Amino acid sequence: MGAIGRRALLAGAGLAFVGFLGLAGGTLQHLWLGVDQGARELVGLARAPGLDTPMQTVSILGDRSGMVPLIALASLLVWRYRRRWALAVPIIMLGTGGLQLLAKWAVNRPRPNLAPWGFPSGHVLSLVVLFGLLAYFLCVFGIDRRWQWLGRGVGAGMVLAVAFSRLYLDVHWLSDVLGGFVLGLAYLLLTLWLLEAFRHRFVRVEAVPLVPAVPAIGSGDPTPDCEVPTPA
Repeated sequence: MGAIGRRALLAGAGLAFVGFLGLAGGTLQHLWLGVDQGARELVGLARAPGLDTPMQTVSILGDRSGMVPLIALASLLVWRYRRRWALAVPIIMLGTGGLQLLAKWAVNRPRPNLAPWGFPSGHVLSLVVLFGLLAYFLCVFGIDRRWQWLGRGVGAGMVLAVAFSRLYLDVHWLSDVLGGFVLGLAYLLLTLWLLEAFRHRFVRVEAVPLVPAVPAIGSGDPTPDCEVPTPA
């Protein structure tokens, strides 16, 4: 990823954070109450006894009991391809936990069931960051494109499923879920910007070839979607 791509990451993070501030400000002023109530009533139409247990199970993915195994698996995957990056996932996810606690404390909005600290949804925020990181690492590690698309599809599906489960279980308003998404996106893009800056600096310092490599004529090697870092 070049300098333009890194600037785009930083700009995207700023725009997402502005969106979060707008949602948070509207929440404090009760601007989204009508939309939230309408979404709550609409989701209520889908409630059925047979869906309660599946929704509770899906929601566990964003709980601590679900996130810890997911973070461990993601760290193992990163370690498999680039050992020096293995600690990046748990460190970044620790930052995610601190960020959501700070945001919940600052807004201090009750949930639909009147439990405290509803905005933003920590489940959605955490999963957006985790699966976004995995999609990034699959790309820079040069994984086959089919696996990249599969990983993106599974990640997006799990985020949407957990988001709906939080609405279904009546533990979040729609604006809580959207707040978790945009704040998670802002943090993710900022993190990717930092990772890219560090990766390119590391490559320039330790991987500058003494003799420029000359590609073989007619080799037909495809141009990868992402630049791959120097192997560990």
